[in-house]
Amino acid sequence: MLETETFLHDWTGEIAAPLTLVRNRVKPDWVDEYHHLNMAHYLTICDQANWAFWNWINAPVQTIEARAGHEYAIVENHVTYTGELAEGAAFSIQTQLLDLDAKRFVLFHRVLDADGRPSATNETKMLGFNLDTRRAEAWQPQVAERLAQVLAAHRALGTPPEAGQGIALKHR
Repeated sequence: MLETETFLHDWTGEIAAPLTLVRNRVKPDWVDEYHHLNMAHYLTICDQANWAFWNWINAPVQTIEARAGHEYAIVENHVTYTGELAEGAAFSIQTQLLDLDAKRFVLFHRVLDADGRPSATNETKMLGFNLDTRRAEAWQPQVAERLAQVLAAHRALGTPPEAGQGIALKHR
């Protein structure tokens, strides 16, 4: 199994709105010819936030093996780029749960630089997925309960203006 940063956090029942589960620095191999974070690596760092959120929701069951195949699959992503992050730059990611049903949820991430300025956003849709059957499945009971608690806490934040946007040439 590939060793990755997992950003493990214990579930305490306290739900920040929004959550900040990832703080990191831009790695040298994430930087492109323009000397800033490559566009593909914005998805890399937002995926760190996906894993941090998933591990937090499942805590203390925070490994794939312990979850016995009850995972998620990403079925859609939308990224906007609003700033730059240079090699070595510190960043954090704010995560907001926007919506959910029995098998899906939508997360919205804001990538912030060290001064709190936005560098990117990422909206992503997850689908409950069983690694053994290779099929969609409903969330496990504890996960479903915690997702509902997070959604209730995050509803007060409202919908970010960048959420639900597609690609268009017209000004929004």
